[in-house]
Amino acid sequence: MKGHRFIDRLGFAWAGLCAAWRLEKSIKTHSMAAAGVVVLLMTARAPAIWWAIMALTIALVVATELLNTAIEALADHLHPQQHEAIKLTKDVAAGAVLVASLLALVVGVAFFVDQLWPLLSGWLRPMRPA
Repeated sequence: MKGHRFIDRLGFAWAGLCAAWRLEKSIKTHSMAAAGVVVLLMTARAPAIWWAIMALTIALVVATELLNTAIEALADHLHPQQHEAIKLTKDVAAGAVLVASLLALVVGVAFFVDQLWPLLSGWLRPMRPA
């Protein structure tokens, strides 16, 4: 995209996001998960560091999903027939999404233990008679 104005490059990026949204169910799934994370963060009144960690984690998962989508589209275009090299390329790209998703799961467990478990244990503790 050399030679294009910055605003044009932003438009290309936006078009890519819109195309991924239309074509990939997993982008919608990740977006719903991200919305759920935001609700949890607000409910737990999580400190800013948790907002930052979650934002980075969500961005990593979505970015790997976008790269996976781009790699799959290019591979399918260049070689629409079954081919072992194309299969390997697509499998490795999907593996990157899996690694990012597993990291997100680990971060989610850490958030639960650090922020939600103390809240839940406080609510579940039986009240002492006065």
